[in-house]
Amino acid sequence: MTIAYLPGPPDDVPPYEPWAGEPEVLAEAAAAGRRAAAWIRSLPAPPAPSPAGTWIAGALPEVVEAATASLDPAQCDRMGPAGRLIEGNAGVDAGTTSTLAIVPCVLSDADWLTPDQHLRLLAVASVVTGIARLLADDPGTAILHGQVTRMCATLDHATRPDTPGLAPEFEHTL
Repeated sequence: MTIAYLPGPPDDVPPYEPWAGEPEVLAEAAAAGRRAAAWIRSLPAPPAPSPAGTWIAGALPEVVEAATASLDPAQCDRMGPAGRLIEGNAGVDAGTTSTLAIVPCVLSDADWLTPDQHLRLLAVASVVTGIARLLADDPGTAILHGQVTRMCATLDHATRPDTPGLAPEFEHTL
């Protein structure tokens, strides 16, 4: 009896080929992140210095900018050499993702901000995390079908200074 082994994985991985429109989409995401970070920096400071105020004014905008500037569709979900799934991060490291995940916890200490500002900060953290996850899960669909572009538009809308606040009848729900 003859045993024939299947060929192993190739020693070299084929080079990544960017999707059509990828550079423009990534530039748009980086620009939206810079605008969102500028909006976060423009938020009012707390009446007295506080750790939450320092974090919102310093670390959070830096993380938003870093996340949107480091997006890399080549770092997407893929199969490893042993057939195991390697979860991609779209270029956003675990520390950045972790920082974005604690926004809801920090906002509980940010009582000087309005409910509208709380919602907008939550939206920023969610959208930035969502863009990275979209690119990690399926970069082709996210880029070619305009999902990243729509998420950038949502980010811009959430941080637009002239966006009206909550309707008065909903203010009490927060």
